[in-house]
Amino acid sequence: MRAVRFHGRGGQGAKTASRILGTAAFIEGFVAQDSPIYGAERRGAPVAAFTRIDTGPIKQRGIIACPDLVVIADASLIQDPAARVLDGIDERTAVFVNSPLTAEQLQPQTSLPGHLTTLDLTDIALQQFGKGGAISALLGAVAGRLIGLRRDSVREAIARELADLALAASQIERNQAAALQCYDAVRTVPVVPGAPQSTTSAQLQVPVYEPPTRGTARISAAANSILRETSGWRTFRPVLVPDKCNGCWLCFAYCPEGVISMTKDDRPVVDYAHCKGCQICVHECPTEALVAEREQEGGVAWTAR
Repeated sequence: MRAVRFHGRGGQGAKTASRILGTAAFIEGFVAQDSPIYGAERRGAPVAAFTRIDTGPIKQRGIIACPDLVVIADASLIQDPAARVLDGIDERTAVFVNSPLTAEQLQPQTSLPGHLTTLDLTDIALQQFGKGGAISALLGAVAGRLIGLRRDSVREAIARELADLALAASQIERNQAAALQCYDAVRTVPVVPGAPQSTTSAQLQVPVYEPPTRGTARISAAANSILRETSGWRTFRPVLVPDKCNGCWLCFAYCPEGVISMTKDDRPVVDYAHCKGCQICVHECPTEALVAEREQEGGVAWTAR
Protein backbone atom coordinates (compact mmCIF):
# COMPACT_ATOMS: atom_id res chain seq x y z
CA MET A 1 0.00 0.00 0.00
CA ARG A 2 1.07 3.59 -0.67
CA ALA A 3 0.20 6.05 2.09
CA VAL A 4 0.31 9.77 1.23
CA ARG A 5 -0.31 12.62 3.66
CA PHE A 6 -0.99 16.18 2.50
CA HIS A 7 -0.47 19.27 4.68
CA GLY A 8 -1.73 22.68 3.64
CA ARG A 9 -3.64 25.72 4.76
CA GLY A 10 -7.35 26.22 4.33
CA GLY A 11 -7.86 27.48 0.78
CA GLN A 12 -4.75 25.92 -0.75
CA GLY A 13 -6.53 22.78 -1.92
CA ALA A 14 -4.90 19.99 0.09
CA LYS A 15 -8.20 18.13 0.30
CA THR A 16 -8.84 18.35 -3.45
CA ALA A 17 -5.23 17.34 -4.14
CA SER A 18 -5.75 14.16 -2.14
CA ARG A 19 -8.88 13.43 -4.18
CA ILE A 20 -7.04 14.05 -7.46
CA LEU A 21 -4.33 11.60 -6.41
CA GLY A 22 -6.88 8.97 -5.39
CA THR A 23 -8.89 9.39 -8.59
CA ALA A 24 -5.75 9.13 -10.75
CA ALA A 25 -4.87 5.88 -8.98
CA PHE A 26 -8.44 4.61 -9.41
CA ILE A 27 -8.23 5.33 -13.16
CA GLU A 28 -5.19 3.06 -13.31
CA GLY A 29 -7.06 0.23 -11.64
CA PHE A 30 -5.96 0.68 -8.04
CA VAL A 31 -8.17 0.79 -4.99
CA ALA A 32 -8.01 4.27 -3.48
CA GLN A 33 -9.24 5.94 -0.32
CA ASP A 34 -8.99 9.61 0.61
CA SER A 35 -10.16 11.69 3.56
CA PRO A 36 -9.41 15.13 5.02
CA ILE A 37 -9.23 16.41 8.58
CA TYR A 38 -9.84 20.00 9.58
CA GLY A 39 -9.14 21.94 12.69
CA ALA A 40 -10.71 25.34 12.60
CA GLU A 41 -12.60 25.57 9.30
CA ARG A 42 -11.10 28.92 8.43
CA ARG A 43 -9.06 30.02 5.46
CA GLY A 44 -5.41 29.77 6.39
CA ALA A 45 -5.85 27.24 9.20
CA PRO A 46 -3.76 24.04 9.02
CA VAL A 47 -5.45 21.22 7.08
CA ALA A 48 -4.38 17.63 6.47
CA ALA A 49 -5.65 15.06 3.98
CA PHE A 50 -4.82 11.41 3.46
CA THR A 51 -4.74 9.11 0.43
CA ARG A 52 -4.23 5.36 0.55
CA ILE A 53 -3.59 3.41 -2.66
CA ASP A 54 -3.43 -0.35 -2.95
CA THR A 55 -4.08 -3.23 -5.33
CA GLY A 56 -6.68 -4.80 -3.04
CA PRO A 57 -9.23 -3.77 -0.42
CA ILE A 58 -8.02 -1.16 2.05
CA LYS A 59 -9.10 -2.00 5.58
CA GLN A 60 -7.33 0.82 7.39
CA ARG A 61 -9.18 4.03 8.16
CA GLY A 62 -8.43 7.40 9.70
CA ILE A 63 -5.24 9.41 9.74
CA ILE A 64 -1.96 8.17 8.26
CA ALA A 65 0.53 8.14 11.11
CA CYS A 66 3.51 6.80 9.14
CA PRO A 67 3.28 8.05 5.54
CA ASP A 68 5.38 6.91 2.59
CA LEU A 69 5.07 10.38 1.04
CA VAL A 70 4.34 13.74 2.68
CA VAL A 71 3.26 16.67 0.49
CA ILE A 72 3.59 20.08 2.18
CA ALA A 73 1.82 22.99 0.48
CA ASP A 74 3.22 25.68 2.79
CA ALA A 75 6.72 25.53 4.28
CA SER A 76 5.69 27.59 7.32
CA LEU A 77 3.67 24.59 8.55
CA ILE A 78 6.90 22.70 9.22
CA GLN A 79 7.64 25.01 12.15
CA ASP A 80 4.11 24.82 13.59
CA PRO A 81 3.97 21.99 16.15
CA ALA A 82 0.16 22.09 16.12
CA ALA A 83 0.13 21.08 12.44
CA ARG A 84 2.13 17.91 13.26
CA VAL A 85 3.77 17.85 9.85
CA LEU A 86 6.82 15.97 11.12
CA ASP A 87 4.85 13.14 12.75
CA GLY A 88 5.87 9.73 11.43
CA ILE A 89 8.58 11.04 9.07
CA ASP A 90 11.86 9.14 9.13
CA GLU A 91 14.82 8.51 6.85
CA ARG A 92 12.76 6.40 4.43
CA THR A 93 9.94 8.91 3.95
CA ALA A 94 9.69 10.94 0.75
CA VAL A 95 8.87 14.60 1.42
CA PHE A 96 7.78 17.27 -1.06
CA VAL A 97 7.69 20.95 -0.04
CA ASN A 98 6.21 23.82 -2.06
CA SER A 99 9.15 26.21 -1.75
CA PRO A 100 11.33 28.50 -3.85
CA LEU A 101 14.33 26.88 -2.15
CA THR A 102 16.09 23.80 -3.43
CA ALA A 103 16.06 20.68 -1.30
CA GLU A 104 19.70 21.31 -0.42
CA GLN A 105 18.88 24.85 0.77
CA LEU A 106 15.74 23.90 2.68
CA GLN A 107 17.03 20.82 4.49
CA PRO A 108 19.39 22.65 6.89
CA GLN A 109 16.62 25.12 7.83
CA THR A 110 14.02 22.51 8.66
CA SER A 111 15.99 19.41 9.69
CA LEU A 112 13.53 17.34 7.66
CA PRO A 113 14.64 13.73 7.51
CA GLY A 114 13.89 11.54 4.52
CA HIS A 115 14.16 12.08 0.80
CA LEU A 116 13.39 15.75 0.21
CA THR A 117 12.35 17.41 -3.05
CA THR A 118 10.95 20.89 -3.70
CA LEU A 119 9.30 22.97 -6.41
CA ASP A 120 7.87 26.50 -6.23
CA LEU A 121 4.24 25.70 -7.06
CA THR A 122 3.08 29.10 -5.83
CA ASP A 123 5.31 30.85 -8.34
CA ILE A 124 3.99 28.63 -11.15
CA ALA A 125 0.42 29.38 -10.06
CA LEU A 126 1.16 33.12 -10.03
CA GLN A 127 2.55 32.89 -13.54
CA GLN A 128 -0.31 30.78 -14.89
CA PHE A 129 -3.31 32.12 -12.97
CA GLY A 130 -2.19 35.50 -11.68
CA LYS A 131 -2.84 34.35 -8.11
CA GLY A 132 -1.32 31.80 -5.81
CA GLY A 133 -4.18 30.65 -3.61
CA ALA A 134 -5.57 27.28 -4.65
CA ILE A 135 -2.88 24.93 -5.96
CA SER A 136 -4.78 21.65 -5.62
CA ALA A 137 -4.18 20.46 -9.19
CA LEU A 138 -0.48 21.25 -8.90
CA LEU A 139 -0.14 19.40 -5.59
CA GLY A 140 -2.04 16.41 -6.95
CA ALA A 141 0.14 16.28 -10.05
CA VAL A 142 3.35 16.37 -8.04
CA ALA A 143 2.09 13.62 -5.73
CA GLY A 144 1.03 11.53 -8.72
CA ARG A 145 4.45 11.87 -10.32
CA LEU A 146 6.27 10.93 -7.12
CA ILE A 147 4.00 7.92 -6.57
CA GLY A 148 4.58 6.81 -10.15
CA LEU A 149 1.15 7.39 -11.70
CA ARG A 150 0.87 8.12 -15.39
CA ARG A 151 0.64 11.65 -16.79
CA ASP A 152 -2.63 10.97 -18.60
CA SER A 153 -4.22 9.57 -15.45
CA VAL A 154 -3.35 12.70 -13.49
CA ARG A 155 -4.69 14.90 -16.28
CA GLU A 156 -8.01 13.02 -16.37
CA ALA A 157 -8.28 13.03 -12.56
CA ILE A 158 -7.86 16.81 -12.49
CA ALA A 159 -10.65 17.19 -15.05
CA ARG A 160 -13.03 14.99 -13.04
CA GLU A 161 -12.37 16.54 -9.65
CA LEU A 162 -12.41 20.17 -10.79
CA ALA A 163 -15.57 19.55 -12.82
CA ASP A 164 -17.20 18.31 -9.61
CA LEU A 165 -16.29 21.68 -8.10
CA ALA A 166 -18.12 23.39 -10.98
CA LEU A 167 -15.05 25.01 -12.52
CA ALA A 168 -15.46 26.21 -16.09
CA ALA A 169 -13.86 24.16 -18.86
CA SER A 170 -11.34 26.92 -19.57
CA GLN A 171 -10.27 26.99 -15.91
CA ILE A 172 -9.88 23.23 -15.86
CA GLU A 173 -7.68 23.33 -18.95
CA ARG A 174 -5.46 25.99 -17.39
CA ASN A 175 -5.16 23.93 -14.22
CA GLN A 176 -4.28 20.86 -16.25
CA ALA A 177 -1.57 22.75 -18.14
CA ALA A 178 -0.01 24.15 -14.96
CA ALA A 179 -0.27 20.81 -13.18
CA LEU A 180 1.44 18.91 -15.97
CA GLN A 181 4.18 21.55 -15.98
CA CYS A 182 4.75 20.67 -12.31
CA TYR A 183 4.48 16.94 -13.08
CA ASP A 184 7.33 17.26 -15.58
CA ALA A 185 9.44 19.65 -13.50
CA VAL A 186 9.48 18.04 -10.05
CA ARG A 187 12.63 16.14 -9.18
CA THR A 188 11.65 12.61 -8.27
CA VAL A 189 12.83 10.88 -5.11
CA PRO A 190 12.31 7.27 -4.02
CA VAL A 191 8.93 6.54 -2.45
CA VAL A 192 9.28 3.33 -0.49
CA PRO A 193 5.89 1.73 0.22
CA GLY A 194 4.92 -0.23 3.23
CA ALA A 195 5.74 1.86 6.29
CA PRO A 196 4.53 0.13 9.45
CA GLN A 197 1.23 1.70 10.47
CA SER A 198 0.16 2.17 14.04
CA THR A 199 -2.51 -0.31 15.08
CA THR A 200 -3.12 1.03 18.55
CA SER A 201 -6.80 0.99 19.39
CA ALA A 202 -8.40 4.18 20.59
CA GLN A 203 -9.77 4.18 24.10
CA LEU A 204 -13.51 4.68 24.06
CA GLN A 205 -15.05 6.91 26.68
CA VAL A 206 -18.52 6.17 27.94
CA PRO A 207 -20.34 9.44 28.65
CA VAL A 208 -21.91 9.91 32.04
CA TYR A 209 -24.87 12.24 32.30
CA GLU A 210 -25.44 14.32 35.39
CA PRO A 211 -28.90 15.49 36.42
CA PRO A 212 -29.87 19.13 35.62
CA THR A 213 -29.77 19.93 39.32
CA ARG A 214 -25.97 20.03 39.06
CA GLY A 215 -26.17 23.04 36.77
CA THR A 216 -25.16 23.67 33.16
CA ALA A 217 -21.87 24.46 31.50
CA ARG A 218 -20.85 28.09 31.29
CA ILE A 219 -17.87 30.09 30.11
CA SER A 220 -16.56 32.35 32.79
CA ALA A 221 -13.09 33.06 31.40
CA ALA A 222 -12.37 36.35 29.67
CA ALA A 223 -11.93 36.51 25.90
CA ASN A 224 -8.50 35.25 24.88
CA SER A 225 -8.37 35.16 21.07
CA ILE A 226 -5.94 38.08 21.15
CA LEU A 227 -3.40 35.66 22.65
CA ARG A 228 -3.54 33.36 19.60
CA GLU A 229 -1.59 35.04 16.82
CA THR A 230 -2.70 33.76 13.42
CA SER A 231 -0.14 35.58 11.29
CA GLY A 232 1.47 32.23 10.58
CA TRP A 233 -1.61 31.16 8.63
CA ARG A 234 -0.86 33.81 6.04
CA THR A 235 0.87 33.05 2.73
CA PHE A 236 -0.05 36.41 1.19
CA ARG A 237 -0.50 39.69 3.11
CA PRO A 238 -2.72 42.65 2.22
CA VAL A 239 -0.67 45.80 1.65
CA LEU A 240 -2.14 49.30 1.30
CA VAL A 241 -1.36 51.54 -1.66
CA PRO A 242 -2.26 54.85 0.06
CA ASP A 243 -2.71 56.90 -3.11
CA LYS A 244 -5.52 54.60 -4.29
CA CYS A 245 -7.48 54.46 -1.02
CA ASN A 246 -10.73 56.47 -1.03
CA GLY A 247 -11.52 55.80 2.62
CA CYS A 248 -14.71 53.85 1.93
CA TRP A 249 -14.29 51.53 4.98
CA LEU A 250 -15.32 48.43 2.98
CA CYS A 251 -12.18 46.54 4.03
CA PHE A 252 -13.00 47.32 7.64
CA ALA A 253 -16.58 46.09 7.19
CA TYR A 254 -15.71 42.89 5.33
CA CYS A 255 -12.74 41.71 7.42
CA PRO A 256 -14.02 38.52 9.14
CA GLU A 257 -11.35 38.69 11.85
CA GLY A 258 -11.74 42.32 12.83
CA VAL A 259 -8.04 42.99 12.32
CA ILE A 260 -8.48 46.16 10.24
CA SER A 261 -8.89 49.46 12.07
CA MET A 262 -9.34 52.92 10.54
CA THR A 263 -7.35 56.08 11.21
CA LYS A 264 -8.79 59.55 11.67
CA ASP A 265 -8.09 60.07 7.97
CA ASP A 266 -10.18 57.03 7.02
CA ARG A 267 -7.19 54.88 6.08
CA PRO A 268 -7.06 51.17 7.02
CA VAL A 269 -4.41 49.76 9.34
CA VAL A 270 -3.91 45.99 9.32
CA ASP A 271 -3.00 44.11 12.50
CA TYR A 272 -0.49 41.74 10.92
CA ALA A 273 -0.09 39.74 14.12
CA HIS A 274 -3.63 38.44 13.69
CA CYS A 275 -4.37 38.87 9.95
CA LYS A 276 -4.59 35.32 8.54
CA GLY A 277 -4.34 36.43 4.91
CA CYS A 278 -7.81 35.50 3.65
CA GLN A 279 -7.56 38.34 1.09
CA ILE A 280 -11.24 39.25 1.40
CA CYS A 281 -10.23 42.90 1.87
CA VAL A 282 -8.17 42.73 -1.32
CA HIS A 283 -11.10 41.31 -3.28
CA GLU A 284 -13.60 43.79 -1.90
CA CYS A 285 -11.52 46.95 -2.28
CA PRO A 286 -13.22 48.91 -5.12
CA THR A 287 -10.14 50.97 -5.96
CA GLU A 288 -7.56 48.16 -5.69
CA ALA A 289 -5.84 50.08 -2.93
CA LEU A 290 -5.14 46.82 -1.12
CA VAL A 291 -2.90 44.36 -2.95
CA ALA A 292 -1.73 40.85 -2.01
CA GLU A 293 1.99 40.42 -1.53
CA ARG A 294 3.56 37.01 -1.03
CA GLU A 295 5.07 36.39 2.37
CA GLN A 296 8.81 36.19 2.75
CA GLU A 297 10.43 34.64 -0.28
CA GLY A 298 13.06 32.07 0.30
CA GLY A 299 11.82 29.92 3.10
CA VAL A 300 9.96 29.77 6.36
CA ALA A 301 8.35 33.15 6.94
CA TRP A 302 7.46 32.93 10.58
CA THR A 303 7.98 31.12 13.85
CA ALA A 304 5.11 29.46 15.69
CA ARG A 305 4.18 30.83 19.10
